[in-house]
Amino acid sequence: MLWLKSFHIIAMVCWFAGLFYLPRLFVYHSMATDAIGIERFKIMERKLYRGIMTPSMLLTVILGIILLIKTPWHLKANWFQLKLALVGLLIIYHFYCGYCVKVFKENRNQHSHVFYRVFNEVPAVFLVVIILLIELKPGGLL
Repeated sequence: MLWLKSFHIIAMVCWFAGLFYLPRLFVYHSMATDAIGIERFKIMERKLYRGIMTPSMLLTVILGIILLIKTPWHLKANWFQLKLALVGLLIIYHFYCGYCVKVFKENRNQHSHVFYRVFNEVPAVFLVVIILLIELKPGGLL
C-alpha cells in the first residue's frame, strides 16, 4: 500500500510540475513576436503536455483509483469527496490546457499574457486546498 501511495504522490508531483509550467509557457508564448520563438514555444508546449503532463495525470488517476479500491471507506468522508471534486476540476483544467496548446499551435490565441498569468495560479490554489484536505482530514467539513 505504501508503494502505491508513494508512486501516486510521485506521479502527482510530475503532473503538477507540468500544470505549473505549461501556463507559464503560455504567458511567454502570448508575448512572443518572432517566428522562431513562437515555433519553439509550440514544440515545448506540445512535448510538455503530451510527454509529461498527460502520462503523469493518467498515472495519478489510475493509482488513485487503485488506492480507493483498497480503501473504499474514504468515500464516506466529506473531506475526501471534496478532494475528489477538486481533482475532477483539475482534470478539466488539464484538458483546457490541452485545448490552449491546440489554439496556440493553430495561431488562434485570443488571450493576453495577463490572462495566462492569472490562469497560471489556479493549480497552486488547488494544490494547497487538496493537500490541506488530505493532511487535516477536517471531520466537521460540510
